[in-house]
Amino acid sequence: MYFDSSALLKLYLPEPGSDELDRAVEGRDDLLASDLTVTEIVTALARRVRDGALSSEQARVVHRSLVAGLDAGPYGHVDLDRGIHRDAERLLLDRRDVGLRAADALHLALAISARAGTIATFDRRLGAAARAVGLGTYPVSHPEEA
Repeated sequence: MYFDSSALLKLYLPEPGSDELDRAVEGRDDLLASDLTVTEIVTALARRVRDGALSSEQARVVHRSLVAGLDAGPYGHVDLDRGIHRDAERLLLDRRDVGLRAADALHLALAISARAGTIATFDRRLGAAARAVGLGTYPVSHPEEA
């Protein structure tokens, strides 16, 4: 299961869907993430600090935990290399039907390269693109799609 930032953040900060996701991944040893995911989460953390919803120290604690999770923790690390960029570019050109954004195409290419069977994402567009290329998603569908 490859995690994008919308899903991985839910494992570190309480948000709607966090409890269900915690239960869904409990005991699994096939969790995958990338540094792209961490960088996107740090962007969200910085925004929450600016908005006063999170302290700087809380943001740093989450960041350290994320990096530790990739370095030695429960997540397998998927590298973002030049080949992933070329794969993402092909997805952007070939999957015009789902309107992928650059970062979403990179996440999708990372998941495919790691042979993930599922992408954990709460992003409707990325979920639709993942299903279009034959990957499973968690959650299976999004409220807007029901």
